Amino acid sequence: MSATTAAAPTGPVDLHGRTPWSILPALLLGFFMIMVDTTIVNIAIPTLVDTFDVGLSAVGWVTSAYLLTYAVLLLVAGRLGDRYGPKQVFVLGLVVFTLTSAWCGLSGSIGMLIVARAAQGVGAALMTPQTMALITRVFPPQQRGAAMGTWGAVAGIATITGPVLGGLFVESWGWEWIFFVNVPVGIVALVFAFRTLPNLHTDKRSFDVLGVVLSVVGLSALVFGLQEGETYDWGTVWGPVSVPLLIAAGLLVIGVFLVWQHRQGPAALLPLSLFHHRNFSLANVSGMSVSFAMIGIFFPLTIFLQSTLGLSPLHAALVGLPGSLVSGVIAPVAGRLSDRFPAKWIMVTGFAALAAAALWLDLVMEPGTDPWSVVFPMLLFGVGTGCVFSPMASLATAGLDHTTAGAGAGAFNTTRQVGGVIGSAAIIAMLQARLAVTLPAAAAEAAQGLPASVRQGFVDGFDGAGASFTGAGGAVDVPAGVPAELADSIAAAATTAFNAGFAEAAGQTMLLVVAVLLVGLCAGVAMRRRSGHVATAG
Repeated sequence: MSATTAAAPTGPVDLHGRTPWSILPALLLGFFMIMVDTTIVNIAIPTLVDTFDVGLSAVGWVTSAYLLTYAVLLLVAGRLGDRYGPKQVFVLGLVVFTLTSAWCGLSGSIGMLIVARAAQGVGAALMTPQTMALITRVFPPQQRGAAMGTWGAVAGIATITGPVLGGLFVESWGWEWIFFVNVPVGIVALVFAFRTLPNLHTDKRSFDVLGVVLSVVGLSALVFGLQEGETYDWGTVWGPVSVPLLIAAGLLVIGVFLVWQHRQGPAALLPLSLFHHRNFSLANVSGMSVSFAMIGIFFPLTIFLQSTLGLSPLHAALVGLPGSLVSGVIAPVAGRLSDRFPAKWIMVTGFAALAAAALWLDLVMEPGTDPWSVVFPMLLFGVGTGCVFSPMASLATAGLDHTTAGAGAGAFNTTRQVGGVIGSAAIIAMLQARLAVTLPAAAAEAAQGLPASVRQGFVDGFDGAGASFTGAGGAVDVPAGVPAELADSIAAAATTAFNAGFAEAAGQTMLLVVAVLLVGLCAGVAMRRRSGHVATAG
């Protein structure tokens, strides 16, 4: 079913006697797979290194390729849903995602796996904006918050479910099953999609081809530069191409893209009139903030749990599981409350809880701390994510119509993903900067228990350790001819120094997370109590 913009009706969507809730199984199954696959591979990295006999940088691209194509194509995919129908684009994305998941599991080389993961990211990008667009267009305003609450619960649960499922599959059946599991889930989701998703009216305006090219080129350069900057030590990538040059070029092309979008008006790939609406603009700021925080908390925390506390990957993932379950319970409640009360205050409460959780983690991240002392702030973190995601999504999409729902959802998810990429780069940079200070200081303290003859050499062994730290623990070269007992003492002191230095640096890094969360909180406070209509001009 399709119609021109002028002829498109504004009444309720005809679901042939079904309730709007009937569309959620297909959407949530697809969205759950997408969110799980952003994190599930991390737990299998050591296994992939051994299986394909390659280095960490090569295996890192198994995750990077997925995130790159996913982030870059979200904006385009949102507009495709407006033009060709969200059901049609969602089904296409689901088919691509399911088939490429099988391809990933069957890959016989690291190169093939990377290509398959890039293609899987394309499927994920096609699906994601359609989940929000369909909820926005099918559910009446008085039920939309509750529906977005369920959507937010899936986001919260999937974030931590990925590492847990990954640990179970890798230890039980093999790494291939972190991808094969998507195949039966995808088939079930396709059955639901064909049976329950409605054919919605579409916007048949001309497609902004130049806008697509500019957005893909600009975002690709920016996201690649931020995402892979650390891999290339923020220097040369190839020949004259450097990371700073890529980032600058990406920002320049995005600037040209925005000028072109302004000239295109309502026919633009990204109608800039969306950002005339205060709540939409500020929801994008909040979305970037919370994505930054998710990376900012989990990256140093995962290393702390495994390297400093000595937990296995699966046990480290289980530390966050109670918080994920709390998030899954809170999110639907927060969504329903946002239908009855101003959604901005529920979201602000969530940001406050997230900031408090990050501060709490700063206090408990000490060598030898009981893992249960980490579980409790993660429970508060779960409350925060449960209160943030659904009201934020409702505020971002309130009032979007059939001409802007996909574009708005695509823009919101793009800024959210870019926030995560910026968060990853910023957290790694700050963590290494702090390690450059905390590791030598911890080494100097640990050296006090060693004989004077080896102290200076011990401390010197930590010079530059912050820049090269990988989370694998510390090791200091022991001079030849040192008695075994003294060598053991040096090794023990090195471990103590690395654990103390990393714990301190990771805790300090949480303060950056708190600052970014406060930006999201302030954006929420600045929102209007009521969300008005968002529409393109003309």
